[in-house]
Amino acid sequence: MSDNTNHPPILKLRNIKRRFLLGETTIDALNSISLDIHAGEFLAVWGPSGSGKSTLMNIIGLIDAPTEGEVHFDEQDTRVLDDDALTEFRSRKLGFVFQNFNLVPVLSALENVMLPLQIQGVAEQEARERAAAALVDVGLDKFKGSLPDKLSGGQRQRVAIARALVVDPKLVIADEPTANLDSENSRMVVELMREMNRARKVTFVFTTHDQRLLDHVDRKILLRDGNIVSDEVMA
Repeated sequence: MSDNTNHPPILKLRNIKRRFLLGETTIDALNSISLDIHAGEFLAVWGPSGSGKSTLMNIIGLIDAPTEGEVHFDEQDTRVLDDDALTEFRSRKLGFVFQNFNLVPVLSALENVMLPLQIQGVAEQEARERAAAALVDVGLDKFKGSLPDKLSGGQRQRVAIARALVVDPKLVIADEPTANLDSENSRMVVELMREMNRARKVTFVFTTHDQRLLDHVDRKILLRDGNIVSDEVMA
């Protein structure tokens, strides 16, 4: 395993708290989380259901804002960005992989991967070429014309990884990317993300509750009841 913690952090969380109101009850989902994520890391956040993993990922991905605390991404204090600026920032700096794949069912694998580039205003031919190259990277060049329902779960998640990578992000966030896959496909998806992490020099952060997947990571963070219980760099 490589130690990337001596690289500069691309993301800094400082004293992050996230509270939700459920009727008259206040739920403390995250409690004073401080965390640096470094360029090139392959990092897993793990823990039981309800530990705050998805809440943390939404804040890292700038989808949700903390109740208290600071998020600095690529030296940008995100508190000063309005909604439009945040959307633009996310589209150019971040890639997302979801447990339910989130592929558009009427679009081919190639067209799904092209979508983030089209949203950025990239020209059709360039978007098509970059999407095709991303599908080659994940081993699906022969399936670029296939609709999602013609692909296996593992293949659909590969398309989702290609879509996340096609914008050349600084950070890819994958929230339980193996939750809907069997153990063999889960292993293959994590190995693919690891391969892309090394080949493209892109930082990956993913969540899991499956400890068997932690053998592949540089660093693992155990979250429980909204608190970081341990933060371990792997040997």
